[in-house]
Amino acid sequence: MLPNMEEPLVGGKSEKTGGPGESLLVIEVKKQLYLAGPLVVGSLLQNVVQMISVMFVGHLGELDLSSASIATSFAGVTGFSLLAGMSSSLDTLCGQAFGAKQYHLLGIYKQRAILVLTPLSVVVAVIWAYTGQILLFFGQDPEIAMGAGSYIRWMIPALFVYGPLQCHVRFLQTQNIVLPVMLSSGVTALNHILVCWLLVYKLGLGNKGAALANTISYLTNLLILALYIRLSPSCKRTWTGLSMEAFRDILSFLRLAVPSALMVCLEWWSFELLVLFSGFLPNPKLEASVLSIRFKYSFISIQNPIWAWCSYKHPCIKRAWCWAT
Repeated sequence: MLPNMEEPLVGGKSEKTGGPGESLLVIEVKKQLYLAGPLVVGSLLQNVVQMISVMFVGHLGELDLSSASIATSFAGVTGFSLLAGMSSSLDTLCGQAFGAKQYHLLGIYKQRAILVLTPLSVVVAVIWAYTGQILLFFGQDPEIAMGAGSYIRWMIPALFVYGPLQCHVRFLQTQNIVLPVMLSSGVTALNHILVCWLLVYKLGLGNKGAALANTISYLTNLLILALYIRLSPSCKRTWTGLSMEAFRDILSFLRLAVPSALMVCLEWWSFELLVLFSGFLPNPKLEASVLSIRFKYSFISIQNPIWAWCSYKHPCIKRAWCWAT
């Protein structure tokens, strides 16, 4: 029997509850698996999108692969990590509001986060537009720098979708609604393979098509979650429509969002910077490609599941994991 999500964590009571012979520890383990399991899978599927794009580019040639690898790492360091980190402040804000039964605040917090992330995305987009020149300035291989600049410019629209997507995921996650997130991420990952194939090969866009496919897939995921929030009875209390209250108290949101972004960025940068530094090695085309694939696989197979599991209701553990890595 699935335990009630409002039951206390292990250590609250000593008596047995639930089915015959089930201790509170067994019930808590079931609860953890029910919530954290889909969260881990959903997080894996969300992060596999960019890896699939790089894999398709890898069939186009060594220069295309190294350029896409450097561009993806630069995008992670300067953009995606920042947006994911700032949106992670919703874990605290929405979690507190949901626990206090102030359900209407969850929708307001989500809107406020999107309002903050949108102008931030504009600033990041300007940086991305000059990625080639920035990489050249820091001494990267000219061919790789120009290729990375071209690839990342086609990823700019993904910025304006990725931020709201992360906000929607955390809005649902803090309500213990994890299965829709996992299913929408699964549909998106499968759809992304088809989108990449169409854009890269059938339409002949090459690596530009792989970059653009990220936007299409993130937008697909966002639309699915937005429709679920709008139509599902589960979100009836927490989503009451657009509100002008979202424009208030933005500074208080930033006071929490900026440290959250720093916490996430430090963990993310520790991987991506190594890929960027590989551009200084004697054979940058080969080294950047190999390191990018190696670290993407490591993050998706090891780091990401641990991060998702620890963070689903234990932000202090997530913070400790960040500093430890």
